[in-house]
Amino acid sequence: MTGHHAHLGAVPPALPLLALALAGYLTLAVRAGSWKGWRPAMFTGGLALVAAAVTGPIAAWAATDLRGHMVQHLLIGMLAPLGLVLGAPMTMLLRSLPAVHARRLARLLRGRAAHAVANPVTALVLSTGGMIVLYCTPLYRHTTANGWLHEAVHVHFLLSGCLFAWVIAGPDPAPRRPSVVARLVVLGVAIAAHSGLSQLMYAGLAVDLPVPGEQRRGAAEIMYYGGDLAELLLALALVATWRPCPAARRRVTRATAGHSA
Repeated sequence: MTGHHAHLGAVPPALPLLALALAGYLTLAVRAGSWKGWRPAMFTGGLALVAAAVTGPIAAWAATDLRGHMVQHLLIGMLAPLGLVLGAPMTMLLRSLPAVHARRLARLLRGRAAHAVANPVTALVLSTGGMIVLYCTPLYRHTTANGWLHEAVHVHFLLSGCLFAWVIAGPDPAPRRPSVVARLVVLGVAIAAHSGLSQLMYAGLAVDLPVPGEQRRGAAEIMYYGGDLAELLLALALVATWRPCPAARRRVTRATAGHSA
């Protein structure tokens, strides 16, 4: 596992990009008048988790040990996306744009393409399906010898993780967002998939991981328990950010008024 790790002593190219993303987000937050809220702290925390995953001791550990790689995956693909999504970057952007541009962007978010991408099944396939492909096919072998492929996998997990977190519990607007029950069902499927894959990995069945058994079993345990923690946090975020739709609020208001009368 040394082919793509010769550059560990250099500054990872992700760091300047993360710094640029933070500067851009904070600029939007200031313009939106929301820079003192908790959402900027969540977004900054998400970026910090990505930075921690690709630099320092975690990156060095991942260079030689599948357990370190699994910690990277947990941070980049599950925990960091939750913070980034709860930072509500699209809301910050909409509040910062001139009205005419904000309306155009809102129309794009309501369009068919956005609806297809924001479908929970699409998000589930991209996030959980990507993980299955990585560990159950020769793809992981190739990432250990190919630097650009290794980085591409990181980018995929970050983006698909953000998509899944946004679809399930994101405060940003989403086209025709399914009901809370439907999103909880999709989250339950993801939990079951993570659990099943981690058990297969622990047993060494149906996976293609050329590492010592101790590393493979340790990585499986990190996936099992770390994944449960991340998905529990996502479920809590869904409950905490849920708001009834306007029609439902009107029904509740009318029912309350009628009862009072």
